[in-house]
Amino acid sequence: MTERGETETVQRLATVPADCAGKRLDQVVHGLWPEFSRGRLQKWIKSGDLTLDDVPAAPKAKVRVGQRLVLRAQLAPEQDWSAQALPLDICYEDDDILVINKPAGLVVHPAPGHTDHTLVNALVHHSSRLSHLPRAGIVHRIDKDTTGLLVVAKTLQAHTQLVEAMQARQIKREYFALVWGPVTGSATVDKPIGRHPHHRTKMAVVGSGKKAVTHYQIERRFAQQTLLRVQLETGRTHQIRVHLAHVGLPIVGDPVYGGRQRIPSGDNAALNACFETFARQALHAAKLELAHPITGQPLCFEAPLPEDFQMLLRVMSEHESQR
Repeated sequence: MTERGETETVQRLATVPADCAGKRLDQVVHGLWPEFSRGRLQKWIKSGDLTLDDVPAAPKAKVRVGQRLVLRAQLAPEQDWSAQALPLDICYEDDDILVINKPAGLVVHPAPGHTDHTLVNALVHHSSRLSHLPRAGIVHRIDKDTTGLLVVAKTLQAHTQLVEAMQARQIKREYFALVWGPVTGSATVDKPIGRHPHHRTKMAVVGSGKKAVTHYQIERRFAQQTLLRVQLETGRTHQIRVHLAHVGLPIVGDPVYGGRQRIPSGDNAALNACFETFARQALHAAKLELAHPITGQPLCFEAPLPEDFQMLLRVMSEHESQR
């Protein structure tokens, strides 16, 4: 096991096969060693860690059949992340991936204002080798106060394959969202998302944004709210929160996109108190489906709603039964 702060040696040896004659060096080695991204291989070529016939070459150099390819590089920690013994709810783990059920309040990645006590800090404590991977192996994020499932790569090969699968929209993610307002039926929101033109810390539906597609179906109707089952086709920042607010269905408890705090009409003290104390967006990443990045085996994971979300729904259900 590589200890925190140490380097890990990567070594590969190959010869240029007949069907690669005349191709670019970076293209050839990416085909031979797909566990590494093309960008990382180009970096190693430029640094001289990956040689052609034992001498440095340019990434665009044309290769000949039988030339010797040698990779000998050091994987150092990506950043100086501190390992912190934070609790992790691990749903699944093998030699290649981890699946985490993230609680509310846990920031995924260090950033200004949240430099430690993040999921990254917990991951590098769990396995020091994760410090050698981009973002400690994290392939996708969920917001600080959103709960639920995340997949984490444990090796470079798994990371490369998962990133490609995410970009190809082959990883399916399903959420539960409790929203304000009645919903008439299933729908798709296909609106581009980018930075808010006036509030740079927020996202918004803007014409210059990146393509974003969200699907939703009704899971359960309440008097003034609706529980939705939501599927992400793309993965933009705050996508579900922005899209649902855009169509007039803000998520309960959302402090950024939910608008003015609402309290259900009526005199049910228990229900009103429950909404007043639910201090985060009612959004949970409940289901994750993917092919294992190494074996190709189909995997499906589900995480139950956290207790605070379940409590809110129980109180709402009791209120409905008394109507």
